[in-house]
Amino acid sequence: MGKLLHIVFCFINRNKLFPNTFLLSTFYFLLSTFPLFSQITEEEKNQIIEQRVEYLIESEESSDIDYTTIFEQLNYFYDRPLNLNRASINELKELSLFSDIQINNLLLHIENNGKLMTLEELQTIQGFDLATIRMITPFVKVSADVDSPQLSLNELLKNGENQYFVRVERVLEEKKGFSPTTDSALLASPNSRYKGDRNRYFTRYKYNYGNHISFGFTAEKDAGEEFFKGSQSKGFDYYSAHFFLRNQGKIKQLAIGDYQAQFGQGLTFWSGLAFGKSADIMLVKRSAVGLKPYTSADENLFMRGAGITLAFDEIEITSFYSLNSVDANINSADSTLLDDDVSVITSFQQTGFHRTKSEIEDKDAIIKQTMGGHLAYKTRKLNIGFTGVYNEIDANFNPNLITYNQFRNNDSKQTNLGIDYNWLYKNFNFFGELAKSTNGGTALVTGALINLANNFSMSVLYRDYARDFHPIASVGIGENSTNENEKGLYFGIVASPSSKFTLAAYYDQFTFPWLKYSVNAPSNGYQYLTQLTYKPSKKLEMYFRVRERNKFENTDIDLEDGIDYIVPRKQTNYRYNISYSVSPSFKLKNRVEVINVNHEGSPFETGYLIYQDVVYQGLNSPLQFSLRYGIFQTDSYESRIYAYENDVLYAFSIPAYYNRGTRTYLTVRYKVRKGIDVWLRYGLTYYENMDVISSGLEEIQGNTKSDVKFQVRFKF
Repeated sequence: MGKLLHIVFCFINRNKLFPNTFLLSTFYFLLSTFPLFSQITEEEKNQIIEQRVEYLIESEESSDIDYTTIFEQLNYFYDRPLNLNRASINELKELSLFSDIQINNLLLHIENNGKLMTLEELQTIQGFDLATIRMITPFVKVSADVDSPQLSLNELLKNGENQYFVRVERVLEEKKGFSPTTDSALLASPNSRYKGDRNRYFTRYKYNYGNHISFGFTAEKDAGEEFFKGSQSKGFDYYSAHFFLRNQGKIKQLAIGDYQAQFGQGLTFWSGLAFGKSADIMLVKRSAVGLKPYTSADENLFMRGAGITLAFDEIEITSFYSLNSVDANINSADSTLLDDDVSVITSFQQTGFHRTKSEIEDKDAIIKQTMGGHLAYKTRKLNIGFTGVYNEIDANFNPNLITYNQFRNNDSKQTNLGIDYNWLYKNFNFFGELAKSTNGGTALVTGALINLANNFSMSVLYRDYARDFHPIASVGIGENSTNENEKGLYFGIVASPSSKFTLAAYYDQFTFPWLKYSVNAPSNGYQYLTQLTYKPSKKLEMYFRVRERNKFENTDIDLEDGIDYIVPRKQTNYRYNISYSVSPSFKLKNRVEVINVNHEGSPFETGYLIYQDVVYQGLNSPLQFSLRYGIFQTDSYESRIYAYENDVLYAFSIPAYYNRGTRTYLTVRYKVRKGIDVWLRYGLTYYENMDVISSGLEEIQGNTKSDVKFQVRFKF
């Protein structure tokens, strides 16, 4: 029926049988009595979030990252769908599901044909295929309602939304850091035990009025950190608060407290995370939204201060300032030699843990000051921006510079300048950014997204990061963890030969002109991904993926002359994933993933992961649950496999599966009453070939590791 409506609508439009746009839209609306898209469930929203988290895993390969800030908007727009007839360009970008080409074509369609009558009408807009429409459907709506805010006190109290979370979690087995010890042993080795209890506490309050005002606070204590005693007499180890205002007169964005600032393509300045190379080839382009509120529990990826964006017709001016205490390793010996009481630091700490004596000493060791601005000329088809940022710490920065990192910044002050552009020409989107460190080199990224037809798109990107470019906060596409010492050319395609099949693929060739950590010579490599997705109906979706990365590393072979040489390390992942809706309430999901790691001169490693998920979400039931049973086997941690796990709201579990064993978890959500939701999660990992799990203070005697989480949300 959807295809028939689309054909009829296009025929009428092309032959101008209804010259009046209103009559045309009305005719389409009447035909749409048989909807193409049925009611969207929360599970479909969660599936989209899961997919995009896994995109981030592929580039970050870490299980300890908090993705709350990136995906909070998707949860927000699921509860309050974005009205496509009223949405601004910035709101459409914040949703992070549209390309700039799609946004331009959508707005142009509304200008020429009037407001959308149904979501099915999106099929008539170039660039919107069926897969895209299904993906955005949980988060958008079409309505003629006026959404302009009336910011009176009565309106804010009446129609604002409040959410308050409390979460407690712990690992049930005893880790070495919590095991009993004697006072004399602790005095002799003060870092041999954690000072706090085994629980992790998290609480958060947030108020929203539409997408126009938000404010709130977040507090967290990690397991092992003290709570209302000792070094944490004020309670939680981490506190965060924010106030954020959007689109009020000339004020486009106003941030006070904790926030993030993101501009251009992420080279000159971008605080926070960004997507990397993935099956969604359009994500190689950054969609900067300027300022955004920060609500995550990650203790490093934010600014603390204030920022404002003012809009004057086609000109936007952003100014921001941050003054924040950060963790760092202090070199006590060098610090005592200075006469001006200035500390000497060797590196920054990024873990956010303050559990032992030494970790507590590193907490808030220095003050980091960041200030800058962004000047932009913006039209719908052309954006040109200029960014400048200055960063300073109140300490002498004396990192351990050796051969491979000798070009990195070792100054306490930094300034970076950059220019970025974004240009839409028909179905081409050209973008890029050039950044310059005033005391170092340059970084360049330039590329294009090309929409040749509704069923065929391409992306191409070139990058060149000098070995002496000094990033302050950069997230440009690349293989390195920092944007330095790298050149690369990326090419990707996505094609839908039919409504049931989608092929996505990319190939990335890169070189490293200078040495790297564990790579004692200039080197090169490549990475590619091919994914074929089959979706014959809304109930069934499956895909098969091959992803391979090949680059050089130092050999693991012990050499008599002591000189390391580099050898290729090739890692190949094969994945088959299938999800099937047995009924409107039950969904089954299966995955089989195999990994091969070939590090020349070392034993060939392989591993596999197989799991079965059962998801229940009764349409009229207060109970929802997600259950997984998985088996895994890898030769070592070197051949580990990451997999996303369903968790409580705004928490993320992405463990690394390695060695041999099983993994089971159950996440239950129960709606006690309107406005009160409770989550309970239990996870258990059993290792067949291990008697001791982990090492150091995280060591667990035994072959099982289990964790439990409890969370309650009050919504009013």
